[in-house]
Amino acid sequence: MAVMLDSCVYLDIFTHDKQWYAWSSNALSSAANKGSIVINPIIYAEISVCFERIEELEQVLPSDVFDYRPISREVAFLAGKVFLKYRTRGDAKSLPPPDFFIGAHAAIENLTLITRDAKRFKTYFPGLNMLSP
Repeated sequence: MAVMLDSCVYLDIFTHDKQWYAWSSNALSSAANKGSIVINPIIYAEISVCFERIEELEQVLPSDVFDYRPISREVAFLAGKVFLKYRTRGDAKSLPPPDFFIGAHAAIENLTLITRDAKRFKTYFPGLNMLSP
């Protein structure tokens, strides 16, 4: 079974976050033992800030464990529709937040999303399968 990890899970691990490192590293390990872990360009970009060189990031995300997938038009369309709903609730942002692409990708591909920041995903993707603390 394939799953998707939110960027915050990787960042907790890469930065050795005092509060979330244990939970996030256990979630990653458990996911890797059950199947492939999907990573898309948005997640890749967000976690790349922890590395100086692409080769360093590629080394910690081996392709035999991580399934690199593009963002389809269907994912982009859903992210746009969710963003429109978000804007009608009063936010003035002019571009969709990265979480909308991550949530839409998990929703379209029926992936379980592992995140410690479930509130926005629950609000805008109520049917999304999630694992969170």
